[in-house]
Amino acid sequence: MASQTSLLSYETCAHAIAGSVGSMFAMSVFYPLDTVKFRKQLEEVGDTDDDTSTFAALYKILQSEGLSALYAGITPCLTSLGTSSFVYFYTFHGLKKWMHTSTQNDLFIGIAAGVINVLISTPLWVVNSRLKVKENVPYTGLVDGIIYVGRNEGLGRLWSGLCPSLILVSNPAVQFAVYEYLKRRISVKSSFNVFLMGAVAKAIATVVTYPLQLAQARLRYGKEGKMGLAALLLCILKKGGPKALFHGLEAKLYQTVLGAALMYVAYEKIVRYVLYILMHGRLHMK
Repeated sequence: MASQTSLLSYETCAHAIAGSVGSMFAMSVFYPLDTVKFRKQLEEVGDTDDDTSTFAALYKILQSEGLSALYAGITPCLTSLGTSSFVYFYTFHGLKKWMHTSTQNDLFIGIAAGVINVLISTPLWVVNSRLKVKENVPYTGLVDGIIYVGRNEGLGRLWSGLCPSLILVSNPAVQFAVYEYLKRRISVKSSFNVFLMGAVAKAIATVVTYPLQLAQARLRYGKEGKMGLAALLLCILKKGGPKALFHGLEAKLYQTVLGAALMYVAYEKIVRYVLYILMHGRLHMK
């Protein structure tokens, strides 16, 4: 009964809602950076604009394609992110109630939550990546896209990039482990401190795992056909050298570090508010 209670508790639900809303809020603020990051990940090193800085690339898209191009695919992206974050935060905090708090346990729990999240949400991200860039795709939303890809390309295509995605569960696992570690050791929990802790945690996780994120983006988009993870990484390395494995890292750091930092600030505030509402409603029901 204890385990069931922990998984279905008001506190676990509050963390999941706060994580989902906080993630969508942060992505909404920094979405143009995500657009630039994704386009750079699809470039080959040696393309004309591969050395363009993040903000120069932003300006170029704005100038040549208009403001709407910077927000292309934002609705399916927020839907995918909201669903994915809810699953991850719910699983992470539900499992966390079973184990004693420590950096080692947080890392293990983060990996377990990440695997569950990846298996559930990968089809959403596969369709989302196509809606983000491809023109004239024969579907307009996530549900239409999932049905279309499943029928015309096979169900397996909905889990394109699954291998790097499963390996990349180390990214949020490292991020959460570092964040929880800092959170236990910094006494003053001001919004500024939370912002810095979130930024540091995400920066470390991003740099360590970036080559896999690059491969994941290309495999989800379908850019490399049916090439496997190892073959793709080797191909990128042979074409552009070691620096090619970190192509687009600048844009990724701007988007993901600022986004994660803002997400944690929103998350810490929202979780207290949601928990208060849920517990207040529970008391009124008694």
